[in-house]
Amino acid sequence: MIKFGIVGTNWITERFLDAVKDLEDFTLSAVYSRTEEKAKTFAAKFGAEHTFTSLEEMAKSDVVDAVYIASPNSLHSEQSILMMNHGKHVLCEKPLASNTRETEAMIEAAKENNVLLMEAMKSTLSPNFKLLQDNLNKIGKVRRYHANFSKYSSRYDAYREGTVLNAFNPEFSNGSLMDLGVYCIYPMVVLFGEPEDIKASGIMLDSGVDGGGSLIAQYEGMEGILTHSKIQNSYIHSEIQGEEGSIIIEGGISSFNDMKVVYRDGSTEVISAELDHHEMYYETEEFISLIKEGKTMSSINSFENSLTTAKVIEAARKRIGVVYPADNKRC
Repeated sequence: MIKFGIVGTNWITERFLDAVKDLEDFTLSAVYSRTEEKAKTFAAKFGAEHTFTSLEEMAKSDVVDAVYIASPNSLHSEQSILMMNHGKHVLCEKPLASNTRETEAMIEAAKENNVLLMEAMKSTLSPNFKLLQDNLNKIGKVRRYHANFSKYSSRYDAYREGTVLNAFNPEFSNGSLMDLGVYCIYPMVVLFGEPEDIKASGIMLDSGVDGGGSLIAQYEGMEGILTHSKIQNSYIHSEIQGEEGSIIIEGGISSFNDMKVVYRDGSTEVISAELDHHEMYYETEEFISLIKEGKTMSSINSFENSLTTAKVIEAARKRIGVVYPADNKRC
């Protein structure tokens, strides 16, 4: 049984705990919050025995084997490194860090402490992503990867009324590219590797983050076209286009559910399966399996893929003009 601690008592943590409640070898042992009242309330709701208001105390504690970190993006690196330096395995929400430098520091800490570090990108560890990989050859030579994730943020209403919440605050390394664009970028990197060149544009908000934008990733013989936004909705499917057909991802790039191949002759073939669990179940299952096997890196959500994704995001941010306070800090 792997004893988990959680850092971040927000909606994503609640969704995570609901997804993994039936996962064998997972037990929620501890909750961290800045306030004792919130830590105890959250712990009582989800059955955790221990609470902490000090990250250092949680890191030093023997009641935790691994930590799920779902704090604001700007805190991921510092908190993860603290935990790893005390021998804790870390499952850290996407994006792994604010920038490439922080990502490299996290990877180095994992290697130095011989612990597991994995980015919690749920989509690439879904069984349906494996089905996508297995069926990719059916469309022949790939010429275009088109990913779209544009969803109006519930926090944008407050922004329009003059209140800048965390989702649109550069202090927390947020914005559309980091929060939604990463879902488009990470699978592209897993499937096709590091692009040769990046072009990007975006809609800058007065707060200093991007509300939405687009990215062109150039590969030899193909291109990636990525669109993302937190300030309007889009209902366009994502797809991978090949010379013999296309794979249509109707269920959204963040899940890879509802996929089909459309061949050049017009015939179709469904290639996705109905999942028994939420995608977060499978990422945590992978994480726990790696711990039990004594491994310190996932072969899918690997150090290389996380670092390449961070490089792509950073290159795109530079072209858009998004700069975070974290970019000027030393790890």
